Amino acid sequence: MFEGISGSIIVVLALVLLAVIVLAKTAIVVPQQSAYVVERLGRYAGTLDAGFHILTPFVDVVRYRHSLKERAIDIPEQICITRDNVQVGVDAVLYLRVLNAERASYGITDFIFAITQLAQTTLRSDIGKIDLDKTFEERSKINLSVVSELDKATEAWGVKVMRYEIKNINPPQDVLSAMEKQMRAEREKRAVILNSEGARDAAINNAEGDKQKAIKASEGRKQQQINEAEGQAAAILSVATATAEGIRQIAEATQNPGGLQAVQLRVAEQYIQQFGNLAKAGNTLVIPSNLSDVGGLITMAMNIVKQGSAPATPGSSHAPAPARTPIPEPPPMP
Repeated sequence: MFEGISGSIIVVLALVLLAVIVLAKTAIVVPQQSAYVVERLGRYAGTLDAGFHILTPFVDVVRYRHSLKERAIDIPEQICITRDNVQVGVDAVLYLRVLNAERASYGITDFIFAITQLAQTTLRSDIGKIDLDKTFEERSKINLSVVSELDKATEAWGVKVMRYEIKNINPPQDVLSAMEKQMRAEREKRAVILNSEGARDAAINNAEGDKQKAIKASEGRKQQQINEAEGQAAAILSVATATAEGIRQIAEATQNPGGLQAVQLRVAEQYIQQFGNLAKAGNTLVIPSNLSDVGGLITMAMNIVKQGSAPATPGSSHAPAPARTPIPEPPPMP
């Protein structure tokens, strides 16, 4: 009896264990950002996305599990030879993502290994096309070139290469020393050039300043001379105008009663005054023989005044002279 009960328990336990195993094989939970490739009797049956799935027991099998997250792959350092035959060690990091789980499973055996090897060969090819000096400044171009070449190959594998970044470029130590010397010499050269250019610009600026100063000074002298000439011309014109106005007024005054007598008196005063000034000018004085003939001198001057002031009559060039006014005889000079 006990043997029958124990045999039944064993059978039940076996059935429970079988049920658990079958449930574990058929009930699948796929995590987020993951994809499982299912095979049915050895052939591709489908791709399971995130969520809960039931498989056919003993028929469907999850063969490949892929993460759809972007992953970073370290590319080991490798020796590359530049166009100018310099060996440099270059390492990088590669970012990729699985887009098609079926192609990633059946398109290639190990896509990570394949992409790593392809990235290294492509990098060596790109480094060999440029000189050592340009490898540092053309990193972005090298990165884009490697990504472009990898995309062409990984499209059939269901993998997308997102980015490729060079981490370090390590030339040999002797090359680094030569580069440092070259950069130091280049900096010193630029410093000398900048100093010479500064001295040249300063000399040009000083010369230009002297030139502008000379031009401004000459323009100032020119304007000063023009102003002085204009002032002298205005002064001469004013003196001439005043002289003409004085002569005109004298001429008008001679036509008035007593005008000629006034002119005679003025001429006599001027004669005496100028003769006195002449006597003061030097120790030697030559006296004319007709010094006492002041009346004759006045008469001659008055005749000139009368001829210039007499009005002209039509049909004749000169009007008849008016009656001569007797000129009083001046007292004899001592």
